[in-house]
Amino acid sequence: MIPPSWLDRLQEQAAHRRALGRERTIHPAVGVDVCSNDYLGLRRDPRLAEAAATAARAHGAGAGAARLLRGTCPLHDELEVTLARWKGTAACLLFNTGYQANATLLPALAGAGDAVFSDALNHASLVDGCRMARARGAHVGVFGHLDLADLASQLSGWRAAAPRTALALVATDAVFSMDGDAADLPALVDLCERQGALLLIDEAHATGLLGADGAGLAQLQGVRGRVPLVMGTLGKAVGAFGAFVCCDTVLRDHLLNTARGFIFSTALPPPVLGAALEGIRIARAEPWRRERALALADRLRDALGQPRQPSAIVPVPVGADAAAVRLAETLQLQGFDIRAVRPPTVPEGSARLRITTGAHLEDAQVESLIEALLKVLGS
Repeated sequence: MIPPSWLDRLQEQAAHRRALGRERTIHPAVGVDVCSNDYLGLRRDPRLAEAAATAARAHGAGAGAARLLRGTCPLHDELEVTLARWKGTAACLLFNTGYQANATLLPALAGAGDAVFSDALNHASLVDGCRMARARGAHVGVFGHLDLADLASQLSGWRAAAPRTALALVATDAVFSMDGDAADLPALVDLCERQGALLLIDEAHATGLLGADGAGLAQLQGVRGRVPLVMGTLGKAVGAFGAFVCCDTVLRDHLLNTARGFIFSTALPPPVLGAALEGIRIARAEPWRRERALALADRLRDALGQPRQPSAIVPVPVGADAAAVRLAETLQLQGFDIRAVRPPTVPEGSARLRITTGAHLEDAQVESLIEALLKVLGS
């Protein structure tokens, strides 16, 4: 039984969430998918399912242990080599989730006296990684969203007062998950190289979708191979599950020995590895998928009067939490699976509808969505 004092607190917090319009529940998928991150439409591709089944038959349904015990099978090594080549790095280390990777690699790198500088709109996993680095004694600086002048100023100010042995790390999303805008990676790479700072980019929403063969934003912007740490996920455009960090061999060895999320987690299971390898193969071989997803996003942005962005994420700003929920419910009744995004996922007063496009969508579905959106928004 929950102690009465705990029950009182939990009920008070639930009532407070409901009063703010922030009570969350889990809803099943219904209607046309315009809210998932399945950008290439690979999640239900039978080729991935067959690859997963083949891997299960060959290597088992589960990994059985952490990688450093008996949890590694040949598919782990194959996937890491494939990802490193795709991202243009010397090495790669698999993690189970993007949250696990970001939250544990930052404190594995930055400790007492060091500094981590994070974009103000970075994903929660990077925010929590910064908090854990701070707990180890690192300074944490938050620079204005995409504001490289602010970042440069903070780096210079910190460096002037920091011990000579202190090191700096800069962390940023490549594509920002709630706004769909993108970092200026060439400028970031140049700045970090001048300042001697280690750069980490989170390509969760860029991997598989951007670049000549889907390698990500770094490839699209011409800095593939120049970013020291590239985190990405396999459960979005790739259609499977898991995460990875691409880097050089020295960094990989360090993370393998110090990142607690890697050390203390059971390894990714073989069926997931098989599906991910097949998803990467298809993503690279079938460029029409990313071209379609991005073109549909541009069509939606044009209709809403928004500037184009290098992503398949189209936010519809609403403001008030309750109003965003009502709009989402209205569109759901019309057959579109759209969800309201509210604080703390986004800043106070910026609740929104977060719409995504994917290769699985039909033209008629997108046109119907545009018509429905313009109607509910009063345009």
